[in-house]
Amino acid sequence: MTRGDSSDNKQEPGTRRFQAWLVHVFTACGAGAGLLALERASAADFPLMFAWLGLALLIDGVDGTLARAAKVHEHAPQIDGDILDLVVDFLTYVIVPLVALWRSQLMPVWLGAPILLLVAVASALYFADRRMKTSDHWFRGFPALWNVAAFYLLAFAVNGWFAAAIMVALTALMFAPVVFVHPMRVAQWRSVTLGAGAVWLVCAALIAAGGMQGPALARWGLLLAGGYFLALPLLRGKGPVA
Repeated sequence: MTRGDSSDNKQEPGTRRFQAWLVHVFTACGAGAGLLALERASAADFPLMFAWLGLALLIDGVDGTLARAAKVHEHAPQIDGDILDLVVDFLTYVIVPLVALWRSQLMPVWLGAPILLLVAVASALYFADRRMKTSDHWFRGFPALWNVAAFYLLAFAVNGWFAAAIMVALTALMFAPVVFVHPMRVAQWRSVTLGAGAVWLVCAALIAAGGMQGPALARWGLLLAGGYFLALPLLRGKGPVA
C-alpha cells in the first residue's frame, strides 16, 4: 500500500461525515423555505407561498434518498434525521397552510378558527404517532398533507360549511384505519404513481402561476391526479392496516 493510498483511506471517514452533514443541512433548508412561505401566508400572497412550499416539498421528496445513500445514521448520528424531517414537515405541511386558510377568509372566523385549532392539535398528535407508517411504507391514516388540502380549497374556492366539512373529515381520517400512499417509498405502482405526482406538480404550478386560477386543463389534471391517489389504496393488495 502506498503512502497516497493510506492518506486517502484516512480522509475517507471525514469525507463521509461531511457528506452526511450536508444532507442534514439540506433537510434543514426546508425550514428556511417554510419560514419564507409562512411570511407570504401571513400576507395572503398564496401563489408565492405555494412556490416556497413547493421548494420545501422538493427537498422533502429527495432528502430521504440522499440520507440513505450517505448513511447519515452511521456517519452523522448526532443529528436525528427522522426528527429533523418531522420538525420541517410540521412547519410546511401543517402550520403554514393553516395560517393561509386562516388568512384566506374561506370560512368566517367563528367557524374557521375552532376548526383550524382542532386541525393543529390533531396534527401534532398524528406527527407523534409511532404508527404513522405501515410496515410496507404506506401512511396510516390521512398523512396531514394540509398543504395539499389547502391548495385544493384555495384553487377551487371551496368556502363556508363545505370547506369546514372537508377539514373535519380529513382530521378524522388521520386516525382512521385507512392508508395513503407514500409516493417515494411505496413499491407498488411506483412508476405510475411518480408519473401522477409529476402531473399533479405541473398542474399545481400552472394554477399557482395564474394567481390560484390557472387554465381549465390544469384544474382537471389536478382533480384526476388527486382521484388517482385517493383510489390507489384500493390496489394495495394487503389486509387490515398494521
